[in-house]
Order: sequence, then C-alpha cells, then structure tokens
Amino acid sequence: MKFGIDRLLADPVLRKPLEGRRVALVAHPASVTEGLVHSLDALIAAGVNVTSAFGPQHGLKGDKQDNMVETGDEVDPTYGIPVFSLYGEVRRPTEGMMSTADVFLFDLQDLGCRIYTFVTTLLYLLEAASGAGKSVWVLDRPNPAGRPVEGTTLLAGQESFVGAGPMPMRHGLTLGEMGHWFVRQFDLDVDYRVIAMEGWQPDHAPGFGCPTDRIWINPSPNAANLNMARSYAGTVMLEGTTLSEGRGTTRPLEVLFGAPDVAAGRVLAEMQAFAPDWLAGCALRECWFEPTFHKHAGALCNALMIHAEGPFYDHSVFRPWRLQALAFKAIRRLYPDYPIWRDFPYEYEFDRLAIDVINGGPALREWVDDPAAKPGDLEALASRNETAWREEIADLLLY
Repeated sequence: MKFGIDRLLADPVLRKPLEGRRVALVAHPASVTEGLVHSLDALIAAGVNVTSAFGPQHGLKGDKQDNMVETGDEVDPTYGIPVFSLYGEVRRPTEGMMSTADVFLFDLQDLGCRIYTFVTTLLYLLEAASGAGKSVWVLDRPNPAGRPVEGTTLLAGQESFVGAGPMPMRHGLTLGEMGHWFVRQFDLDVDYRVIAMEGWQPDHAPGFGCPTDRIWINPSPNAANLNMARSYAGTVMLEGTTLSEGRGTTRPLEVLFGAPDVAAGRVLAEMQAFAPDWLAGCALRECWFEPTFHKHAGALCNALMIHAEGPFYDHSVFRPWRLQALAFKAIRRLYPDYPIWRDFPYEYEFDRLAIDVINGGPALREWVDDPAAKPGDLEALASRNETAWREEIADLLLY
C-alpha cells in the first residue's frame, strides 16, 4: 500500500500544484516515506520549495515526554528554514507563522483518538488558513485502530486542546477524513485537499487498519506499538487519575492501571463479575512494575496488562473505552474512598478535573462514582452517541 507522502513523491501530477508556491510541512518522527526517509528530506530532494516546518506536541524530533512539556522554535541546521513549535508559546499558528508558506502539508501519524492532540492541531491549522488564501493538504496515513467508534460525545463548552469538537473518544477516521469533517462542522473557507492512501484496508486481518508491511515508528514517545494504539482510547484516561499508566516503564499506556495499593487480581475479578461483556476482544494479565519516573516512581505497582494483539485480539468486539471505565468502576467498588481522580493542570485546562477534560464532560466520572450506576446506564449513553457519530461521518469515508 501507499501512504499519502509516497503517492505525492511518486506522482509529478500530484505535485504540480505546488510548483511556484512556498510549502510548509507539519511533521514528527513518524513522518517518513516507505523507505524510512523523513518527509522533510524527501520533499526537498524532490524539488518541493519547502520554506518552513512545524512540529506538534512532543516536537518535530519527538523528544518531549509529557503533558505541557513544551518545545521551542528553532532553525533547521541542514536547510536553514524556520521550524515552528505548535506546542510551545502557542498551540495555534500565528499570522507570522502562516506568512511563511502558501501550502501547508500535514503529514502526522495519528492514533484514531480524539484526545491525541494531532487532531486538534489539524483543526487549528485549518482555522488559521481559513479566509487567508492558504491551502492545507493532508498527506493521509492509516488510523491504526481502524474504523471502530467508541465513547461519549464531547459536550458543547467542553472543548480543549484534547477536545477539538463534538466527536467520541475513538473516532474511526483518518486525519484526511477528519479534515473534511472539520471544514464542514466549522464552516471553514479553506482550500483543503487530501492526498489519499492507496490500498488501506481498515477492516481486514491481521492489521485491521495498521499495515503489516510497514515499520512502526513512534508518533509520540509513549506510542511504542500497535497494542498501545489499540488500547489508547481507554488507557489515556489514566492520565486524569492517580493510577499509573505505565509511564516510566517500557510499556506505557498498555496497562489498565498500576498502583502500589490496589490489588490487580481483585480488580479483575470484580470487573468480570460486574460487566463481563466489556472484557471481550483482548487478554488481561496481572503484572508488576516499578516506574523509573512519573507517578509512583520507585514504588512496586500491581497492574493489569492489556494484550489486544495476536490470537487474543478480536477487532469486532474490543472496546477499550468501556474496558477502562470498567476498571475504574471496579476499583471504586472495592476501594470506595480511593482517590482515583487527579486534580492538576491538564493540557492548559486549570479549572476542570482532568478526567472530565479527557472525556469532554463529567458523564464517565459520575458513572464511576455513583454506587447505584449499572453497566447499562453508561452503555445506553455511549451507544446513542456512537450511532449518531457513525451516521454523521458516513459520507466522509474515503476508504
């Protein structure tokens, strides 16, 4: 199969509209060709007049670790062009940044989750280009989590850098398709186009969205493999809790939780008793780890590891958002006074609990904390939202 960058480089007809125009590239370490050449190098080698570059959260180099760890602007030492940070002093491109190019090529590998901030960076770029005579092209890449949709819809007034608009947690789109939704949803006046992939098969085994003939390169420091990408729409919620998501280990965001004072075996038994259907599609394994940094650094943590891979993975029934919600619920039932929710500044939101920012509203937290709440209560809300989203995006699917 071919990603958008590979098709653009291979086809002079696709590149022709770039002739005589200044081009900017939005990229990170996973922005590479099928030959593992970084897109910046490949475009310049192909004769494209690249006059600036942009890095999203974690930076163009992908070296920044965590929430609100910013990157500064710099000058590329090889090409002498400015490299602007969209996760530093600003998260929205300024007029000065936009003045450096006519066409903006957006070549970021996404994970298919609303909270993964590259989605919001695309919206902010489209909004900055709207009405300014600028063009935005997405060089499309796979959604490695595939087409499944899951989670409650972000509520009006709950927008943030991890909540670009009224979509569920797991949106099922590529960034190229998402750009079309943004243009329509926010009525943007922008020359938008997608350099589509060729041969992407989101519904076919074994990858179900993640091509098995392409090398995995971390799009961010803690996105180490496909298992993480599949689990992320659930495990990312741990960022809003006192429970470890595995940062400071070699397998971050692949655990349902880790803590020195929670018995993982008991939690798993409670999950199986409370909502057994929500555990489908993966295997859960009790394990132990000692984070070298971040939450519970230096403490031995008991945990549940997710294996949404190999013979344990069933793409049609794996629902990581529900699975993570169930883990929270089981902990609350076993440890009623446990301080699950972490109160700290999260992605530049200072007045709301991080778990509510992550979920685009309080519904999940309230369900976890309500002793009378049953699985069907959350299921009814999420299912209604998921059905509405599938209907809304049906005409935007490119593959």
